[in-house]
Amino acid sequence: MRIAVVGATGNVGTSLLRALADEPEVESIVGIARRRPALEEPKTEWVAANVVDADLARLFRGADAAVHLAWLIQPGHDRNLLWRVNVEGSTRVFRAAAEAGVRTIVYASSLGAYSPGPKDRRVDESWPTNGVPTSFYARHKAEVERRLDRFEREHPNIRVVRLRPALIFKRQAATGVRRLFLGPLVPSPLLAPSRLFFVPDIEGLRVQGVHSLDVGDAYRRAVLADVRGAFNLAAEPVLDPATIADALGVRRLPIGHRLARAAVAASYRLHLQPSEVGWLDMALNVPLLETTRARTELGWQPRHAATDALHELLEGVAEGAGAQTPPLDPSTSGPRRVREFLTGIGRKERV
Repeated sequence: MRIAVVGATGNVGTSLLRALADEPEVESIVGIARRRPALEEPKTEWVAANVVDADLARLFRGADAAVHLAWLIQPGHDRNLLWRVNVEGSTRVFRAAAEAGVRTIVYASSLGAYSPGPKDRRVDESWPTNGVPTSFYARHKAEVERRLDRFEREHPNIRVVRLRPALIFKRQAATGVRRLFLGPLVPSPLLAPSRLFFVPDIEGLRVQGVHSLDVGDAYRRAVLADVRGAFNLAAEPVLDPATIADALGVRRLPIGHRLARAAVAASYRLHLQPSEVGWLDMALNVPLLETTRARTELGWQPRHAATDALHELLEGVAEGAGAQTPPLDPSTSGPRRVREFLTGIGRKERV
């Protein structure tokens, strides 16, 4: 098999390449990314291409499956660019795969595609996918789900799989996560689990996490298995303030929802950090995910606890961990994070 992976240099992409390298059925991989990395992976040839304007059909020809992972989170203040990459770019990927004769498409959806839902029970893949209205990320994910619905109706002979993972953690993604969501002003060493004094205890904050390597394994299984449709991915336990505080050995600090939201919104408007308030709204409103379908039909089982994955990520942030790809490499931030400051913290193209 030949597999095309779009967005192969990010958090999940690097984990998927590792999973595919060990798969005997996979003979070759074309890793497609906006910027060519220094990283070398078995079976993988790198191609620099942008989903907005590249001849993707040419890159997909000869591939048995295309995995679409590419997604832009920053610059958060440039919504037109984010729409062109995330929504229009995804549409171009699907159309190009069909034009090239690719028989399987695996798309990286997200728990963020789901409409607000319960925090006291789990929902399966039939829960509505209209997103959280105040989050651009959720709106974009929901729109791509609608476009993929239409694509499936128009191309019934193409096998389409959508994976909807919870928050994805690993040590090598630490610099990328810090850069995307916290910004250059955060003193990373203070996020080491051994140095944390508290975790914010915001009412209603219950989310799920999963290790990136486990997500990469799920994508490998989705490529190889004769399955269609959506699959939720999450590990235990559910991450609420009490569970996180206990796992990290710190205390909880109660913070009102309104105060937390006002603080995030104000700091984003002032360009002190790059995360819009929609990210908090999404965390407070997305439902908890039931993962039975992934376990039974994909044979998927997470090997890492969500708390262990989070602990690993925080240690990585404190140590400045990364990988040899532009989204994950600490050197792309520049000395003393100067390149992050030059982007205006979410106002210009990301580093």
